[in-house]
Amino acid sequence: MTPSSSDQVYNRSQAQRYTMSSCVFCDILAGDLPSSVVFEDELVSAFMDIQPVNPGHVLIIPKQHAMFLADLHEETGGHIFRIAHRIAIALRRSDVKCEGVNMFLADGEAAGQDVFHVHLHVFPRFVGDGFGLRFGPEYGNKPAREELDDAAEQIGSQL
Repeated sequence: MTPSSSDQVYNRSQAQRYTMSSCVFCDILAGDLPSSVVFEDELVSAFMDIQPVNPGHVLIIPKQHAMFLADLHEETGGHIFRIAHRIAIALRRSDVKCEGVNMFLADGEAAGQDVFHVHLHVFPRFVGDGFGLRFGPEYGNKPAREELDDAAEQIGSQL
């Protein structure tokens, strides 16, 4: 999708105040802010998060500014996840405390996105680290198969 077509998909009101000129990740890429780089190539940069969930928390960002996944070239999105896979393996092989790995990407304010430049978190986990996920009150209620089928049809028709 092009940025203009994603305007039709996303309500950009929450991100209108956030422009490339105020994007902390674009400032890092431009060299205006420091970063501790783990990996970099022509498409992405991976660097240490300055507010880590745990030591070893890495962010992977596209070099081209993209506010939402719909703004990101599909090839770049796939590349981000290939690099995340490599970083997850490296975390387990490193001396960083790591008994497991989480990957997290928030797409939109309702999903918890607070920096409007696509970024994937890759961070080590270990028993007792204090991090956790909280499920909503409806989590235990299993939907009817018809509801699942309807959602599958609606989503699949947009691919």
